Amino acid sequence: MTRTGRFAFAASGAALLVAAALAGCAPAGPFPGGPGGTASSAGTWGPGGRGEPQLELLADGTLHGTDGCNSLGGRWEQRGADVEFVGVARTEMYCEGVDDWLGNLGTATVDGSTMHVFDLDGAQIGTLERQ
Repeated sequence: MTRTGRFAFAASGAALLVAAALAGCAPAGPFPGGPGGTASSAGTWGPGGRGEPQLELLADGTLHGTDGCNSLGGRWEQRGADVEFVGVARTEMYCEGVDDWLGNLGTATVDGSTMHVFDLDGAQIGTLERQ
């Protein structure tokens, strides 16, 4: 092996070692689970029938859903059993007789197959069941 070939081989090996070390030090992302092996909250929550709330939490960190009337979209992050909703936007339609509580979501806690949803002030505003 030539001197140039040995240098290129050593440099590429060093780059692989640095990449592996950095990957090992990177914080665990919110997907597919949280710290300590907590199961991911990704999936569909709530029945989503006419006038019913539903959230779909995708593994890429985006969310889609409905409060039973208005469409919701944004991002979510998981830390253990806790979920934080980030940058959620919703349409502003009026639907008579629909309780649009889910449009005020801020955080949630997952307990088995039940998601307890809280507003930005920390008050529980409702629950959704995993579908």
